[in-house]
Amino acid sequence: MGLFSDEDTEPVTVKGKPLRCQVCQNDRFWQQKAQLHSGFATFFDVEWASPTCTCVICSSCRYVHWFFPEA
Repeated sequence: MGLFSDEDTEPVTVKGKPLRCQVCQNDRFWQQKAQLHSGFATFFDVEWASPTCTCVICSSCRYVHWFFPEA
């Protein structure tokens, strides 16, 4: 039992190409957003201003692939 269910997995494309896990070559992933915090943002209590990235988690080995938003 975990945070994600198997039916929530999906293939992911990056720049028009299918993503394969860097570790196990699986092609099914869960997607999650994550906020990137710095010590500066935390110290001044402005984490809300930090950028958000997309994480895709391999449904087989659980390796997390991080994608920073395009400028």
